[in-house]
Amino acid sequence: MAKFRRNHNKSGQSKATTARVLTFIILFIAGAFALYEKMADLNFETSKENTSQHSDEEKKSTYTKPAYQVRDYLPHEEKDQVINHAYYSLAYSEKDEQAKWVAYELTREQLNGKRVPRAKRFNPDYDVTTRSAFHRDYTRSGYTRGHLAPAGDMGFNQEAMQESFLMSNMSPQIRPFNNGIWRELEEQTRDWAREFNHLYIVVGPILNEVTEKIGDNKVSVPKKFYKVLLDLSEPEVKAIGFIVPHEKSTKSLLDYAVSIDEIEKETGINFFTGFLDIEQELKLEASFDPKLWKIDNKRFRQRVEKWNNQ
Repeated sequence: MAKFRRNHNKSGQSKATTARVLTFIILFIAGAFALYEKMADLNFETSKENTSQHSDEEKKSTYTKPAYQVRDYLPHEEKDQVINHAYYSLAYSEKDEQAKWVAYELTREQLNGKRVPRAKRFNPDYDVTTRSAFHRDYTRSGYTRGHLAPAGDMGFNQEAMQESFLMSNMSPQIRPFNNGIWRELEEQTRDWAREFNHLYIVVGPILNEVTEKIGDNKVSVPKKFYKVLLDLSEPEVKAIGFIVPHEKSTKSLLDYAVSIDEIEKETGINFFTGFLDIEQELKLEASFDPKLWKIDNKRFRQRVEKWNNQ
């Protein structure tokens, strides 16, 4: 009987030791995870600080940061948080975990100057008070992280490039759309900016017909995207809009061209109110002349024959 009690005590001690080891392992894993999250936040903040300094690439750039502070061309916004980054502004829709619009200026000087390397890392946007979506929300979802303000428009210095990779500037896009017609519209817009010297651009998803969400943060998958372009350069002051279905396309870009009024009707967003005088606003937003917005047919064929299949 005494022998039995000694074995029982050893067994109890063994179980207690095992329990302590398991508790230590659990606490270690939890601590490591917490440290990882904290380091991720710290790395992001550090990267933000670094991009605020002039890198070697930025010093080589021929582009000079504009002196303007007030962006009076932004859409009228009452509901969602408006965030002003150094080179673009956005209105963040928390329920959709993405921007409802991104607005910025694009100039010939920006595009023709020294270009910096494309960024590689997507970062959360901690300027969004409710927190933006995260990189992992898109992982294995079947959707790419589609830029609203394109990296190609922001290559004139390192700060602008890094800003274009914030998750608040992303929207879920299928690859044949992102690599196809959306890419063509982005490249064509840069051609127009070089030709006309200065464009005001507002771009975003259309979020009123959402039926699918992805990731832990429930990022809305748009069924359409829009882009608004305004050229106030004389002598041909003009504007045009595009509503593009979120799908692979073999149609011409101009098949998706619409008036700004039509985009306002579909999105509920008021563009350029208070920026243009009333008479000019009514005229520019009511119609467009496709002859003033010529597209590159060679690029169109390249998109249909190659990009759509990448």
